[in-house]
Amino acid sequence: MIKQILFILVLIITLAVFFFTIKQLIKNFRLTRPASFSWKEWPARVKMTLDVAFGQTKIFRRPIVGLMHALVFWGFLIITIGSLETVIDGVFNLERSFRGLGVVYDIIMACGDIFALLILIFIIAFIVRRVLMNVKRLKGTEIKAASRKDANIALSLIFLLMVSLLGMNVFYINSSIIEESSYYGVYPVSSLIQQLFTVESFSVSYAWMQIFWWIHILIIFVFANLLPYSKHFHVFLSIPNVFFSRLEPLGYVPAIESLKQEVELMLNPEAEISEAEASGEQETFGAKDAYQLSWKNYLDSLSCTECGRCTSVCPANITGKKLSPRKIMMDTRSRMKEIGKELKAENTSIDDGKSLLHDYITEEELWACTMCNACAMECPININQPSIILELRRYLVLEEAKAPTELQSMFTNIENNGAPWAFNQEDRTEWTNDLSITIKQ
Repeated sequence: MIKQILFILVLIITLAVFFFTIKQLIKNFRLTRPASFSWKEWPARVKMTLDVAFGQTKIFRRPIVGLMHALVFWGFLIITIGSLETVIDGVFNLERSFRGLGVVYDIIMACGDIFALLILIFIIAFIVRRVLMNVKRLKGTEIKAASRKDANIALSLIFLLMVSLLGMNVFYINSSIIEESSYYGVYPVSSLIQQLFTVESFSVSYAWMQIFWWIHILIIFVFANLLPYSKHFHVFLSIPNVFFSRLEPLGYVPAIESLKQEVELMLNPEAEISEAEASGEQETFGAKDAYQLSWKNYLDSLSCTECGRCTSVCPANITGKKLSPRKIMMDTRSRMKEIGKELKAENTSIDDGKSLLHDYITEEELWACTMCNACAMECPININQPSIILELRRYLVLEEAKAPTELQSMFTNIENNGAPWAFNQEDRTEWTNDLSITIKQ
């Protein structure tokens, strides 16, 4: 009874802290602009989610590390079922509350037990890889000490989570053997470990089972509340991020609706225009700050795990330019976090004299991008880095009239000649004068 009351109190505190954090994130999302999305597309989105998020297909472009990460992900999906059972057990003071599933329960427990060992091994490999191996894509000017510490803390917590799970299973089996009673579930790994670490006393064995049970559930609660402040928030957001990612080809560039309407009016004066356009409301073209981006851009930034796959394939970064797609996502997330703190403190304005453009991301970084979309293609969870770069560029060109000299010349030519080249439209065919070519008008 004491255990049940204590558990419920801890659960209430955990949920209260978690929902307080989520409430702040929702406020940040409400600051952002809408993103194009239609629920009519749900069949295609479900298919994409099963393929990219659950199937982890994009991560296998790096086969060895990709397989390790995929197994960790799939293992967590199985272990989450056991974690849910642990919570129900704690709330209702039960033991193995899902045991009524019979054979299905045996399969789930067996898979969870095996995956716990695999994840334990892979986490050790990930820690060694980060700390001892010189992996280029895990480094960069944007990766500060805090990011490295964040990664190490998350990996350490996952390590302890797996140790506590195996420990709980081992002493559950041991306690059942001492009592000469059957236990529920199948535990291939824990059964072998139990044979190596047999405890003769039931009270000692049961005490260790309870200790590991509490360690396991407390780590889950702590981890759940650390994730929203960590780059590992993708544990929660990767699946929805894939579901809401756009279905258009990566090279597709959405038009600015108001400018599109102006062109349509030029071509057809009788064309219908939107209410905002008719009322003469002023629109800001592109985005200068994080809150002027779409909610999907913000979701992308929160989902980014800073793996560096995007930056490692970026042609601009490879050739020594300052652009790092990973930094774009990290800067967007950091700036939005700063805006949220400002709103929380002032509760009035988000104008703190700073902006995502210029203060976080420089013009040099933006214009280094070739819009090849290699970064978006490589991202395992369909983050679209170029869409943020595009919006910031649009602001530079349409609001601040800033662009590289080469582009300024092209813009002038398009305005004067209707083409990027510095030739009058009437002179375009002069190069054919000395050739036997007939130009049909």
